[in-house]
Amino acid sequence: MLNRTILIGRLTRDPDLKYTPAGVAVCQFSLAVDRPFTSGQGEREADFIPVVVWRQLAETCANYLRKGRLTAVEGRIQVRNYENNEGKRVYVTEVIADNVRFLESNREPSAQLREESGNNRSSNNNAGNSFGGNGGSAAGQSRSSANNHYDPFANDGRPIDISEDDLPF
Repeated sequence: MLNRTILIGRLTRDPDLKYTPAGVAVCQFSLAVDRPFTSGQGEREADFIPVVVWRQLAETCANYLRKGRLTAVEGRIQVRNYENNEGKRVYVTEVIADNVRFLESNREPSAQLREESGNNRSSNNNAGNSFGGNGGSAAGQSRSSANNHYDPFANDGRPIDISEDDLPF
């Protein structure tokens, strides 16, 4: 069975960061995602999808995301329910994000940071910033990788000297 979703849209409001009684960070925001068609009047419609982010990733999103910012979210769809004050059962469908990518730069060199299986790794990426996983120090690592923007391929247009032994084919 598979439950994976990838969304690209703009935040409809600033992220809301809260902490559980156990001290676990949880961040909520909504993404406005355009539909791939227009209405009968030629207007583009959008869906407003609630997103929930946990732990260190939640704090990172709260620090760097703002209303209107273009963002990609990868995660799973979850349906939960509860009983409201009037005794009615309320169902909530939301995306639980485990990877968030900031698609617009924030006037800094962009860096990609992703956590897989509890191990952090970082690399340069011109598309934007990406933070994912459950734990680790994503915010601190993003700052350090943003300061290390050395480009090993910037050689003033001179040919790169590569021997045949270095090629994998």
